[in-house]
Amino acid sequence: MTNDKGQIRKMVESVVKNWQGEQVGEKTFELRVAKEETAAHIVHRALVRQLTNSRQGTASTKTRSEVRGGGRKPWRQKGTGRARAGSIRSPLWRGGGVIFGPKPRDFNLKLNRKERRLALRTALVSRINDLIVVEEFGNELSRPKTKELVAALARWGAAPETKTLLILSEFPENVYLSARNIENLKLIAADQLNVYDLLHADKIVVTASAIEKIQEVYSA
Repeated sequence: MTNDKGQIRKMVESVVKNWQGEQVGEKTFELRVAKEETAAHIVHRALVRQLTNSRQGTASTKTRSEVRGGGRKPWRQKGTGRARAGSIRSPLWRGGGVIFGPKPRDFNLKLNRKERRLALRTALVSRINDLIVVEEFGNELSRPKTKELVAALARWGAAPETKTLLILSEFPENVYLSARNIENLKLIAADQLNVYDLLHADKIVVTASAIEKIQEVYSA
């Protein structure tokens, strides 16, 4: 189904796995995504914005007017046989100022909220082949146990050597403590998604409740 704003409604179906990695049902959800001819453009803009806005922009060098010293002329203008010099802080001298060096600046790019949300939905749906939907598993971890969570991820299809993004609607303490030391795993809240993480991960593991949260937050 297509609307008149350059978006289409995409119906996504995915199997749901339990803690043991067995298929226990199916999850269907619908998201509005960009049309195929504009999808790559909108996702690229959102990605560039995110990477650019993460730059601090604090790099700074001193020009010849800001470097200390150099007020006196090093030697007289004529008669020494050396080249003319007006200051020891000339950019041509060691210890002198820097020509066209970096100065503090704001790298931020703007993208309105509707475009940002559209880019997120489009990026998520583009990874449907790498999306793994699982049941809530907070109760399966009676205590923090990294080894058990690694084994569960492997049963779901996310091997330890693959970069995995785990999306949850909320962070039970045992899950958070079990996940924080896994090298290739990144834990993220369903309402804090970003384009870079969605595209960077090899596998995306998301709980059924997180899917509903994503629909609630990013389809509004």
